[in-house]
Amino acid sequence: MLAFFIVFVGGGMSNLPYQIAFVAMIFVSILAHELGHAWGCIVQGIPVERILIHGGGGYCLPARQPARLQDEFIVALGPIVNLGLWAIASLLVPFMADPLLYWGLSLFALINLFLAVMNMIPVMPLDGGKLFQYGLRRFMDNDQARRVAGGVGVVIAILWIPAMIYFYIYLGFILLFFPSIRVHWQMLNSTDQG
Repeated sequence: MLAFFIVFVGGGMSNLPYQIAFVAMIFVSILAHELGHAWGCIVQGIPVERILIHGGGGYCLPARQPARLQDEFIVALGPIVNLGLWAIASLLVPFMADPLLYWGLSLFALINLFLAVMNMIPVMPLDGGKLFQYGLRRFMDNDQARRVAGGVGVVIAILWIPAMIYFYIYLGFILLFFPSIRVHWQMLNSTDQG
């Protein structure tokens, strides 16, 4: 659906090859991100049940629940893979004499930087939300960490729509992802569930 929106609604048929390349780069970047999570599982001896790519995101499902420190490593590896792809592509861009390769590699670098930064926003279900809550657990009990992460998530989720309007007006950019106010509100008002 996202691919259809980008290709056929986002710019018409005149730029179709570029739009298809753009969608392919997003797909490859999301897949690499999820493979980063899977690699984090595998190197710790945790089997991966499946990797799902859907809409504008994905999900790596471990076959069993990892321990908290294992999960921190698994969650962190997705954005780290995107940062690695951004760094490699950025280093190669100056050596591209062909304008099409220069464009493609520059765009691939930008997509991966965007995915890494976007994923680190501290809201659920993004990696940043999970890592934020894990980080809080190092200083407070699970219940307090969940409530603080929920409170931060509520604030970000409320500010999300005006931020998206701003980005659309001034940058021509729209993101089809909205963090759930309800999920974060439940976290904020939760009692210890483990």
